[in-house]
Amino acid sequence: MQIYAVGGAVRDKLLGLPVKDRDFVVVGATAEMMVAQGYQPVGKDFPVFLHPRTHEEYALARTERKTAPGYKGFVIHADPDVSLEQDLARRDFTVNAIAQADDGTLIDPYHGQADLAVRLFRHVSAAFSEDPVRILRAARFMARFADFSIAPETMTLMREMVAAGEVDALVPERVWQELARGLMEAQPSRMFMTLRECGALARILPELDALFGVTQPAQHHPEIDTGVHVMMVVDYAAHAGFDLPVRFAALLHDVGKGLTPCELWPKHHGHEGSGVVLVKAICTRLRVPKDSADLAVLATRYHGDIHRAQQLRADTVVKLLGAVDAYRRPERFVQLLQACLADARGRLGFEQVDYPQMAYLQAALQVATAIDVAAIVAITTNPAKIGEQVTAARVRALTEWMNK
Repeated sequence: MQIYAVGGAVRDKLLGLPVKDRDFVVVGATAEMMVAQGYQPVGKDFPVFLHPRTHEEYALARTERKTAPGYKGFVIHADPDVSLEQDLARRDFTVNAIAQADDGTLIDPYHGQADLAVRLFRHVSAAFSEDPVRILRAARFMARFADFSIAPETMTLMREMVAAGEVDALVPERVWQELARGLMEAQPSRMFMTLRECGALARILPELDALFGVTQPAQHHPEIDTGVHVMMVVDYAAHAGFDLPVRFAALLHDVGKGLTPCELWPKHHGHEGSGVVLVKAICTRLRVPKDSADLAVLATRYHGDIHRAQQLRADTVVKLLGAVDAYRRPERFVQLLQACLADARGRLGFEQVDYPQMAYLQAALQVATAIDVAAIVAITTNPAKIGEQVTAARVRALTEWMNK
């Protein structure tokens, strides 16, 4: 039985990056041998085991045979006679097909070190085309490794996979998982631009793909192109270290502009409301978790109002705060403001623009919540009027605050 470190841990170590999770492949062993040595089996589709002390993953060397569309359509063969080279051959990129023995020796049959040196993602073999998840992984890696590119022959293969309908076989949960991980990388725009280059974005997120080429007013958006703007917005959200729901909201906030008839460009009146329908459809289709889905809907619907916050009347601000549930969910309101900040700064030449709307609305929320609700309840004889009286008190408080 021989054990080798494989995959991302070896790659990142060679790149001088921190190694988070380590994976191992075991050659010359059976499942029974692993269990006998105290390893805990956890793999459902193929034999993976947890180390009895470190709980790191150890997988038996295996080969795969494609039997059906999608990323689950494989027959797995794990046997002591499967060699390390055969196991490495089934991996996605050459840079992930390097193994390291206990003594530090590197086994690199597919020249991954050479591709690391030139910062290139190149597929190991034609078997790459059998698993559509690899397109998503390639795009996610591009978001993580800003100085890497994809080999031309690999990009050609990815385009062929999209044309063959492989991407259409992906299950929503896996698509969301990879998109969410990519959104949390340093430069998410590189993920979406990679998906667009191979044609996968039009299959996975056609609403986002439709934004490229849609013009906006140059005085507000010197970058002109809506798709370019959205990429800048999501990269700003990443640069600022915002949470996943904020980054997802930043990604989708302008999808309604894709519905504007081209004869009305560069203006997009009402794109907030029309975009809500699209965002809800996307979140349902990809089964997006509720926290991300809800924030994306709010950012899409209300980012225009938030940008105009200092021009709104007191009663309109009170209505806005209620509509976004800021009174009960102040922490989510902060996330909504963060998404709007990313929108404001995700424009060419506006990367450091002041955004006083954020502090203004947070202060307005404090004023509106400082009213004495208990006192209003105590003097209101008709319980049905309590909500109306609370709203009126908030408007009065905000009016006084605005006039100071």
